[in-house]
Amino acid sequence: MSITGMNHAVLYVRDAQRHKQFYEEVLGFITVIDGPGPFVFMRAPASENHHDIAFFTIGAQAGPSEAGQRSVGMYHLAWEVATLEELVEMQTRLEAAGALKGASDHAVNKSLYCMDPDGLEFEVMWLVPPEHWGDEENQAIIRPLDLAEDQARFSELTGSSGSTGDSA
Repeated sequence: MSITGMNHAVLYVRDAQRHKQFYEEVLGFITVIDGPGPFVFMRAPASENHHDIAFFTIGAQAGPSEAGQRSVGMYHLAWEVATLEELVEMQTRLEAAGALKGASDHAVNKSLYCMDPDGLEFEVMWLVPPEHWGDEENQAIIRPLDLAEDQARFSELTGSSGSTGDSA
């Protein structure tokens, strides 16, 4: 027996329809199931899963998450994009939606930190090709993210502005 990866996450939210709209418009997700009932199942645009995330409405009266402050719970989910160029495009979309809250260079991945409509954190990240991890592979690195510098650094991989994989 072996686990092959994470298949999906299910979140309790105030309004599944509001999350559906956000995930469709900002992240490009596809709705797989929309009810009947107070739930929505969605798939990432390039995913082969049936669904990658589901939202269950619990109502507007729900308080904010206290995970990491006063209770245990999940810190964030991370969504991976295939190319550095897609991360740059995602940064623009997230900024326009008012969802981008931070960005970090972790050496092995480049990360954008964001908040969904209920203030739950998620990450959009690009995984640096393993042959470029170098001596920082086994270190917890947190540096300011400089996407323009990263595009210049990784441009030799494809002869373009930094994409290292096929766009979905």
